[in-house]
Amino acid sequence: MNFRTGLAVGAGGYLAARSARRTGRRLVARIVARYEKRLERSVRRLTAEAEHGGPLARAALAGARALYEGKSPARALLSAGWTALKETLARLFGGGRRGKLTTIVEQIDVGAPRRLVYDQWTRFQDYPSFMKKVESVEQASEEKLNWKARIFWSTRTWQSTIVEQIPDRHIVWRSKARKGRVDGTVSFHELTPNLTRVLLVLEYRPRGLFERTGNLWRAQGRRVRLELKHFRRHVMTRSLARPGEVEGWRGEIRDGEVVTTP
Repeated sequence: MNFRTGLAVGAGGYLAARSARRTGRRLVARIVARYEKRLERSVRRLTAEAEHGGPLARAALAGARALYEGKSPARALLSAGWTALKETLARLFGGGRRGKLTTIVEQIDVGAPRRLVYDQWTRFQDYPSFMKKVESVEQASEEKLNWKARIFWSTRTWQSTIVEQIPDRHIVWRSKARKGRVDGTVSFHELTPNLTRVLLVLEYRPRGLFERTGNLWRAQGRRVRLELKHFRRHVMTRSLARPGEVEGWRGEIRDGEVVTTP
């Protein structure tokens, strides 16, 4: 094979390869065009169905839109999955801002005199030292408290107002917060001179996503039981060792107003 023949063969091979690449690109373009048309039709159909469909229809729409916008299949799947999760949670939680009311009733027996247990309970500033989730308690007045606690990896703040407080008997409060509220009553019952039963009744109405999710799983009830155990441990290990130093607030509140001061 002389030089000219080899050059011609090489040029022919190059042209054939380039033609094959062009043909391949045209084939891919046609496939992509058909895919895009089907995807566009799917988006229009899902859009119509999602207006009357449930969370799965809206999840499929989110995934189809993600693909249509050029996202990878993996990202599109994540979009669909997250939308399905949000839609399902929204449906379970009722879709409104006001969460479903949950009543929590817990009790615990503390091996200490009722007066000591009551006094320690009213020392709200001590709570962050033995309760795991309470970060701070600021007592703005005898009847108003500002709370800060940790919920998962974020914090929540709320204000509670004591509407009735009778020494050694019970405390009743109402609260307000952006992410829901907890109203409740705690009462103290003498079983023996050195054994006191603490009865706690809470009405919990969640609003935030984490709060509503936790409410669905009854996480708040478990948290209340755990915090009561922390309280009992604190009384049994600290308060009993220095009962003379535990000075609780022994005033009386009725209808949200202080009627008797210590």
